[in-house]
Amino acid sequence: MAFDRRSLLKGMATASAAAVASASPVKAARERKVVPEDARGMLYDTTLCIGCKACVRACKEANDLPADTRTPGMENYDAPTDLNEYTKNIIKLYKEGDRRSYVKRQCMQCVDPACVGACMIGAFRKEKYGVITWDKERCIGCRYCQMACPFNVPKFEWSSLNPYIVKCEYCRQRAGDKQWEPACCEVCPREAVIAGTYEELLAEAKRRLAEYPDRYEPKIYGEKDLGGTQVLYLSHVPFEKLGFKFDSEEPVPEMQQTIQHGVYQGFIAPAALYAMLGVVVWRNRRKDGAEETEGEA
Repeated sequence: MAFDRRSLLKGMATASAAAVASASPVKAARERKVVPEDARGMLYDTTLCIGCKACVRACKEANDLPADTRTPGMENYDAPTDLNEYTKNIIKLYKEGDRRSYVKRQCMQCVDPACVGACMIGAFRKEKYGVITWDKERCIGCRYCQMACPFNVPKFEWSSLNPYIVKCEYCRQRAGDKQWEPACCEVCPREAVIAGTYEELLAEAKRRLAEYPDRYEPKIYGEKDLGGTQVLYLSHVPFEKLGFKFDSEEPVPEMQQTIQHGVYQGFIAPAALYAMLGVVVWRNRRKDGAEETEGEA
């Protein structure tokens, strides 16, 4: 059965009316999420990083990412300046007068991820070990995850005709290895970034703060910020200088979904519309893929 604009709009209107009619009463604020028991993560220490970018190269090799040669004046080199469709992990430099610091950026593996809360199709999920994964079979390319993420992590493949979302997934393809750790942690010559269970990393961060209070800012970034993240940071310069501009302990989805539940009575009506739109987009993608296959044949 062919979909046209009129049948789509009629179907959306019918689904909306039915969903609103059957919606449950407005719910109270959602429950605060906690770190999963099996959570793994990273601990990055700015005082140890020398900016060698071995982690950037290792990440690209482990995830089969192409070189980014789009930086003006650096066309012959893989020289990304930020996270993008070719880069899941980046080292950036902060410099102000005599003060300088490197900072590593990648997915923070949030305890209560904004990207998961924003994706009503379920392409983003928080799964085993607390790792946030992305499913290309479910994604319809709406890019709400990009808008929702407070750390500006998910990136869209603008250069592709069949674009995907690109983000760090903690090298989950290595999860079967006994000594499993992300490639970036494996190659760091100074152990500026280390991997392990969340509990181990938090304990280590607290130990360093207690042992060297004059070396660090008196804070472990990610312990409570925005509901907590499984990637933790220690820094010798204020975190806002490194681009961490969020000091709230409230997760992004907590406020977002509390408002939505009040306005939409559990968000059922717009979810029904979104699901219908997703079916149409998915169907069109399958059709385009079949046509491409026939053309190649």
